[in-house]
Amino acid sequence: MKKIAIIGRPNVGKSSLFNRLVKKRDAITSDLAGTTRDIKRRNAIIINKQVELLDTGGLDKGCELFDKIKEMSLKAAYMADIILYVVDGKSIPEEEDKKLFYELQNLGKDVALVVNKIDNDKMKDNLWDFYEFGTDAIFGISVSHNRGTVELLEWIASCVPDSDIVKEEDAEDDVRIVKEEAIDDEEFFSQHSFSDQDDDDYIYWDEEEVEDDSVFANNDLIKEHDEDDEDHIKIAIIGRTNVGKSSLLNALLGEERSVVSSVAGTTIDPIDETIDYKGKQLTFVDTAGLRRRGKILGIEKYALMRTTEMLENANMALIVLDASEPFLDLDEKIAGLVDSNRLASIIVLNKWDISKRDEHDKIIREVRDRFKFLAYAPIITLSAKSHQRVDKLHDMILEINENYSQRIPTSKINEVIEKALRRHTLPSVSGQVIRIYYATQYETRPPKIAIIMNKPSGLHFTYRRYLTNKLREAFNFSGTPLLFKAKKKGEK
Repeated sequence: MKKIAIIGRPNVGKSSLFNRLVKKRDAITSDLAGTTRDIKRRNAIIINKQVELLDTGGLDKGCELFDKIKEMSLKAAYMADIILYVVDGKSIPEEEDKKLFYELQNLGKDVALVVNKIDNDKMKDNLWDFYEFGTDAIFGISVSHNRGTVELLEWIASCVPDSDIVKEEDAEDDVRIVKEEAIDDEEFFSQHSFSDQDDDDYIYWDEEEVEDDSVFANNDLIKEHDEDDEDHIKIAIIGRTNVGKSSLLNALLGEERSVVSSVAGTTIDPIDETIDYKGKQLTFVDTAGLRRRGKILGIEKYALMRTTEMLENANMALIVLDASEPFLDLDEKIAGLVDSNRLASIIVLNKWDISKRDEHDKIIREVRDRFKFLAYAPIITLSAKSHQRVDKLHDMILEINENYSQRIPTSKINEVIEKALRRHTLPSVSGQVIRIYYATQYETRPPKIAIIMNKPSGLHFTYRRYLTNKLREAFNFSGTPLLFKAKKKGEK
């Protein structure tokens, strides 16, 4: 499959073009320079040929962060087969653009100059200035107004071999995307206000309905595979800013996939990447770092909305904590999101190489004390930067997934329930005898157990907790929540 890299300076419309080509509002777009930072990859069908699209960060320089973004963007271009170099048609050609364009042409790849923001016929005259780049593969388009895209699509398709043609019944007519009604991302952002009030009791963003046609719709990035496929594990990497989530993703993948810098909030768009490990598909999603609401700035507010989507569609979460610093109340609130989504989970104590390792037992006790609601989550200490013990995390993920996906036979569950009842009988309620007839597991991922009773309301939460503990003693439910539902006979 041919790789197509979309590159260019900040704010020229690379992510908007990417969204058009993949036919959904996938990459976050805004007029803020540096919105795209990591490389976003998606498969797409251009005319009738399958390709892999790479959306890259802006080719800017200055601070540590932007230098790293530029480095990763150029690396993606060198690895690609086809390059779409996007420039802003509303401004005059930049000498730096010409220099980079010539350099990329010398690589012997198919390179097109895409002059974006040619929004009307009058602006077509601006195209003449860009013939200085010395290429015949020049396309004046307007992504936001759906103008001039057909010729670009046909050129891309001509660069892709016929061996990549997809079956007619599986293909969509990609030319139709130029007929779709344009969605003005800037208008969307202006219509959605977010509170900046500093509130210690809350984090993230205002709970607000996301419109069906918004730039955040249809972004279930890790929901593309079969939800019932137990061989596919979708893992969200979550934590507050600067705890090392992107470094952990890179270490797990064994390559520099996500931009890492000392700038808090480096990751904006969630980045997902799938690897095969011991016969399983592991899809890791590096999410935006979370902060208290009052500390969230600019485009981060919209990026953080994606984090909830990732958690809703994940199976497992790696809760990343900075072991070199004191834990914060915010860490607990973030972990609470994982618990509320009923995900399998692993607590990752990162930066162990620079922590007070001689206080190992003390740190573990503090984690257990702070995160009592995740008592079932195993803890691993590692260093994403030095890759210390990262290899152990892969195997731990597989083990936890087995626990999360297991189905216990009804007979074995009832053996445990009967022993528990003999040891501590159910207390009566208002003189009424409470009976448990039997229990059975009715769902996995996470395991859910129905308890059939004469009075479901009589199952007190303390007894439910007692039964949970007994089942955990009998079976390996490490890393996974265990849910109960009290029901009457015949109740669905």
